[in-house]
Amino acid sequence: MSIERRFDVPLIAEMALREKQIQQVYRPIIAVHKWFARRPGTLFRGLLLSEFVDEPLHESFYRSHDLPGLRVADPFMGGGIPLIEANRIGCDVEGLDINPMSTWIVREEIASIDLTAYQQAAAALRAALETQVGHYYRTGCPLYGDSDVPVKSFLWVKSLKCHGCDHPVDLFPGFVLARDRRHPTNVLICPECGDLNDADDLEKPGNCSSCSAELRVTGPARRGRCDCPKCGEENRYPGALSAPLSHRMFAIEYHNPERRSHHKGRFFKKPDAEDLARAEAASKQWHGLTPRYVPETEIPAGDESDRLHRWGYYRYRDMSNSRQLLGLELSCGLIADVSDTRIRRALATNLSDLLRYQNMLCRYDTKSLKSLDVFSVHGFPVGLVQCEPNLLGIPRSNGRNVGSGGWSNIVSKYVEAKRFCEAPFEVRKAGSRRRRIPIAGERIGGEANGRRRAVRLRCADATSSHLGSGTLDAVLTDPPYFGNVQYGELMDYCYAWLRRLAAGDDDCFEHASTRSSRELTGNATEARGLTHFAKGLAAAWTNAASALKPGAPLAFTFHHNRVGAYCAVGVAILDAGFLCTASLPCPAEMSGSIHIHGTTSSIVDTVFVCRSANLERSRELSDAPEDLSALIGKERAQLQAAGWKATYGDTRCMLLGHLTRIAVNDLHARWNKSLPTEQRLALVRDALNRFGSPDDLARHLADAPPPEEPVARSVSSAASEVEQVAIPF
Repeated sequence: MSIERRFDVPLIAEMALREKQIQQVYRPIIAVHKWFARRPGTLFRGLLLSEFVDEPLHESFYRSHDLPGLRVADPFMGGGIPLIEANRIGCDVEGLDINPMSTWIVREEIASIDLTAYQQAAAALRAALETQVGHYYRTGCPLYGDSDVPVKSFLWVKSLKCHGCDHPVDLFPGFVLARDRRHPTNVLICPECGDLNDADDLEKPGNCSSCSAELRVTGPARRGRCDCPKCGEENRYPGALSAPLSHRMFAIEYHNPERRSHHKGRFFKKPDAEDLARAEAASKQWHGLTPRYVPETEIPAGDESDRLHRWGYYRYRDMSNSRQLLGLELSCGLIADVSDTRIRRALATNLSDLLRYQNMLCRYDTKSLKSLDVFSVHGFPVGLVQCEPNLLGIPRSNGRNVGSGGWSNIVSKYVEAKRFCEAPFEVRKAGSRRRRIPIAGERIGGEANGRRRAVRLRCADATSSHLGSGTLDAVLTDPPYFGNVQYGELMDYCYAWLRRLAAGDDDCFEHASTRSSRELTGNATEARGLTHFAKGLAAAWTNAASALKPGAPLAFTFHHNRVGAYCAVGVAILDAGFLCTASLPCPAEMSGSIHIHGTTSSIVDTVFVCRSANLERSRELSDAPEDLSALIGKERAQLQAAGWKATYGDTRCMLLGHLTRIAVNDLHARWNKSLPTEQRLALVRDALNRFGSPDDLARHLADAPPPEEPVARSVSSAASEVEQVAIPF
């Protein structure tokens, strides 16, 4: 057993923390297409090298490896990180996922491409769009009198007609357009005339420079209510809507490259008559088209998509405005005309990724002054203020881009991703700087060093798909987290467009939707609860167990706020006949992630390492409460040494990981998988509570200081004979 001996918690925790803060720098390949909650590539590289390379991890991590003859599978491949890391070091890989978008994305990540030909095709596409719609993304600069500069973003506010007098009512939740973090002053919208005003102090913002009206920070729209400024009638929203509310453009952020060197701050303006005329002309052009690629697909009911229905979004096309639909339709037509299949698929992938910015659910971050894509909170947030980024993007002369959400941004990220495939690297911190360490000889793709490597990716159900009996050297995966993210509902948005554009290029699109009743995410709309999750995960682990060679590991990441989710994990491990030989902590989320910021959620996963229960255990795992307390204290100290002070949520998840390990190893000898699922869940829950309430234990452990001296090493802490040596930076 190698992961248990060689995995280096402090080393991997430190690298994973840095990677998750800016993952695209450490693993550019993730920029091929959006996927949710990707785990750190450094973690899975660490697991693979710990298992297959017979030397300390701190020595092997930054060296090149080619490990032919090893076969690694991921039954829940999602965004593909474990498979990419295994492929990179020469393993044959097999991936399954029930979501067809996953198959498409991972295939695009691993597939080789002629980068020169791709860049030429992408440049031609953008040039054609510039000719066709570029004028809709230009504006005049009132500050310097320049007449033709690129727009970075159009900002819109939802508006409704007053129920009492039909007067248009803007649903502003607040009037702050920009805060003074990345701009010299705060910028406020006048509630009366709409002009933009600088304000040094938001406590005393003063009066509008144009109409002298009192400036305000707080807007009139609150808790689904907004008073009409004309008649005072209280209007409630969203109400019963048959279509989305209308939008009014109230501000523009633009870029003036000629003036940028001596101008302080960003460029903002209130739209003028020409700006409004451009938007109207784009709408007229769109309505004059007969679209071939914009989907008519209805949005099915769902836990996330029901929010869209409440706001009047019933088709995926409803999510974009006329200018966006025009640009996307023309983009699709240009892509469809590309004769080279590989290039066409790449551009189709780009368009699918572009969709997350080209819709009217994107919000504007008033602190960072940027567009937030629709999936930034792993859902379909419907705000009152929307941001429409420039479809074309604004490239700089140095190769970088201004802003985000346009074609030039998506293409640049794709190029960096594919360059990483050809020449992978690791990133080491040197003082306050990051330094790339080339890993010569490694490569992501189907061929390297003159040798073909098997890459088999399937849109298939992990609970029943055959992986080959006794053929796998490892199963590494990040399984569904029960109820956190509705992958099918979210990816349906991209799938609806991609299916229209690329159905002839791949068999991924035989289904009408990415959704499946067999998904393992909890879902109230589909009546999928904990029992469904436990049964499905147990079937997947049992399937994996039959495919693994004797003694080969199943290693997977997990954390959750609900104890019941760990009960399901325990049932699945036990049903598959595994022992849990390690439960290791590793940071796996970005601490500032919007969807967890300010909550008690953990950023720390438990990595469960499981092996066949018929193995003779080399060492008994201590299950005494005092030993468990010392182990949690040690791991908290390891995380702190890596740069992260474990929160209560982190401590709780680490504790639940160890309690699950202990419960599995205590129950496996007398486990009866033929009992009803609810009864098996109850047995694991009782075992998890053997020392008392996990919540009470976690509160005690979170308040306890870390030990001054490292506690005795054990198999479960993954630090037996190997000295834990952090790489000096």
